[in-house]
Amino acid sequence: MPLAAAARPDRASSSPPAAKAEHKQWLKILARYREPDPRRSLYELAITAVPFFALWALMLLCLDVGYWLSLIIAVPAAGFLVRLFMIQHDCGHGSFFRRAAANHWVGRAIGVLTLTPYDYWRRTHAIHHAGSGNLDRRGTGDVATLTVAEYLNLPRWRRLGYRLVRNPLILLAIGPIYLFLLKHRLPVELMDGGKEVWISAIATNLAIGGLVLGMGWAIGFQEVLLVQLPITLLASSIGIWLFYVQHQFEDTYWDHQEDWSFHAGAMQGSTFFDLPAPLRWFTANIGMHHIHHLVSRIPSYRLGEVLRDHPELREVSRLTLRDSFRCFRLALWDEQQRRLVSFREVRAAAAA
Repeated sequence: MPLAAAARPDRASSSPPAAKAEHKQWLKILARYREPDPRRSLYELAITAVPFFALWALMLLCLDVGYWLSLIIAVPAAGFLVRLFMIQHDCGHGSFFRRAAANHWVGRAIGVLTLTPYDYWRRTHAIHHAGSGNLDRRGTGDVATLTVAEYLNLPRWRRLGYRLVRNPLILLAIGPIYLFLLKHRLPVELMDGGKEVWISAIATNLAIGGLVLGMGWAIGFQEVLLVQLPITLLASSIGIWLFYVQHQFEDTYWDHQEDWSFHAGAMQGSTFFDLPAPLRWFTANIGMHHIHHLVSRIPSYRLGEVLRDHPELREVSRLTLRDSFRCFRLALWDEQQRRLVSFREVRAAAAA
């Protein structure tokens, strides 16, 4: 959604020099966790991929027993697919294996299962990391977010469109279908991104098509659809939910280019999503998002080491599972209050 011109309030930067110095100090401290362990990487890949394929086969066998049983099994299968996506995510940052080629080819292979063209996604995600929290660099690889002033300057029909985009039901039900089944098929978001992103999308599409045709011929197209569709939809909804709450929380960070800081965008604009241990495992520690955004080359399986060695990072932008559900009412960045606010708060302020 194109952004309307916004009024620019006079305000001090949200990242004073002392805070910026502290963030840069953390960058140096965390650099020692960047080295991946090849054996650990292969182990993490194996304990994720093997159970996923086993559960997929079990769902197929259960179709003759009752589809309700297959749908129950789809829940843990979706969890393993989410974890496969997180491994693909690590590969995109060059953090899962030491060799770039290993990262790229494993990431591309997983992309066929996650319906996510690896090179295209890697490019848009790098743009997200490079400008996270920057009000002047929104629109690629992030959740559409308007300021209060921008929203109020929109015509009524555009406001309605934005409200629909931010509605949690549409975000988690329609959003996955649009993003993973439609948007990822052609990289129109990067029309001038070069041939690499187009080759990535087309090759992934051909691989997905070949896999579906082959499996459909072998076991039946209806069976493939009945097994894979619920896994894909559930996993993609979980993925969107995770990405949303890791940046869309009340005390997050946004600034215009002249005041924006990469380090503040990482530490103040990303959550420590403190999930229960099973969910933390299935999401491959992605909830430690403030650490990940500050040093994206840390392998996901080493993020736990960081919190163990530096427990003070547990209190930085901490968000619990219960807190996360309240984030969905927040929709607009208030530049005066420097926090995300709800549509209701904006209406109340306008009425007052």
